[in-house]
Amino acid sequence: MDTNRLSKSIEAALNAQMTKEAHASQIYLSYAAWADSQGFGGIANFLFRHAQEERNHMMKILEYILKRGAEVQVTAIPAPASNPVSINNCFEKILEHEIDNTKAIYKVVKMSLEEEDWATWNFMQWFVKEQIEEETLAMNLLDKAKIAGGENMSGDARYVLDKDLEKTPDKASSAEDATTANP
Repeated sequence: MDTNRLSKSIEAALNAQMTKEAHASQIYLSYAAWADSQGFGGIANFLFRHAQEERNHMMKILEYILKRGAEVQVTAIPAPASNPVSINNCFEKILEHEIDNTKAIYKVVKMSLEEEDWATWNFMQWFVKEQIEEETLAMNLLDKAKIAGGENMSGDARYVLDKDLEKTPDKASSAEDATTANP
């Protein structure tokens, strides 16, 4: 008896998204190594932690595919793009990547809606919410860099930003959780 509960198109889309999450982990890993080599241990620490979070996203999708009785396809991960040229550029690249990932997730959500695969649609809502958080986090990084001077930040500003990110939580608060008491 065939126990696969995913269509071939949804199975392929989820496998592609799983690979995309693995690629995201590699991007954060690469940028963390770059930051560390530039002497920014706090930024590196933040990015290393985020690389692990992206790997966890990959595993979440892998487990879902297996639990729906479908086949996981582990494929090659593309190499990360070239290293950033500055802290500001690093954060710009992170935001661009997160926006691209959001678009890919929306495609899987749309496909599951069109195919009336409500289990996958429901599963993907976690990723929709997560991407709001990811984009907010990336925009917050860019805001911090902008306040510090952007491409023209001084050595002192880079030092303070590095120390700040060393302690920055990996999660950003979501707009849907805001209240008048806790905006």
